[in-house]
Amino acid sequence: MAQLKIVIGNKKYSSWSLRGWLALKHTGEPFEEILVPLDQPNTREQLLRHSPSGRVPVLIDGDTVVWDSLAICEYLSERFPQRRMWPEDRKARALARSISSEMHAGFQNLRNDLCMKIVESIPTPSFRPEVKEEIRRILSIWTDCRRRYGAAKPFLFGDFSIADVMFAPVVSRFRTYGVPLKGSAAAYAEAIWNLPAMQQWVADAKVELHRLGRYETATA
Repeated sequence: MAQLKIVIGNKKYSSWSLRGWLALKHTGEPFEEILVPLDQPNTREQLLRHSPSGRVPVLIDGDTVVWDSLAICEYLSERFPQRRMWPEDRKARALARSISSEMHAGFQNLRNDLCMKIVESIPTPSFRPEVKEEIRRILSIWTDCRRRYGAAKPFLFGDFSIADVMFAPVVSRFRTYGVPLKGSAAAYAEAIWNLPAMQQWVADAKVELHRLGRYETATA
């Protein structure tokens, strides 16, 4: 089997890259990591060498190229069915797919105001009403899934799944901006943050030399 490859952007900032990388890491398969610094004069040129979209992440499996985080997750789920990347229960799987798609397509206010700065701490006392509503919705998703399917284990549907992959960057955003968490939502966020793969990503981000000025704080 040809070695898997994943093309990603800066680990400090690229939430979509984190999703694709976490999913690939979960397979347990060896892979090559290709990091293309974002927002550089030659970024798009470099990315177009790997993917027609010119964006990250990109999964390369021999002569198969998959771009878009959720598409990568679905491909890996089919490629490595033994990893059970979706819940086995049909109803749970339907819910997991629904919330993953909701995360993939929505929460634009949160994305804009709470951009991923995974190694920073920026306590924020208040958020716009639109952001507060999206935070409320995310916490509602986490609480409901944990209550219905994940009470006995640490993740949204008990065992780690693609749904957790999709919400992992949100956990980092909540930590960065000091979004208050309690109960099962707080326990869930801790479980995601303490994943060995997540901690490896954070450690790599801390020593990353590439910086994007428009994302850095004045004190960073």
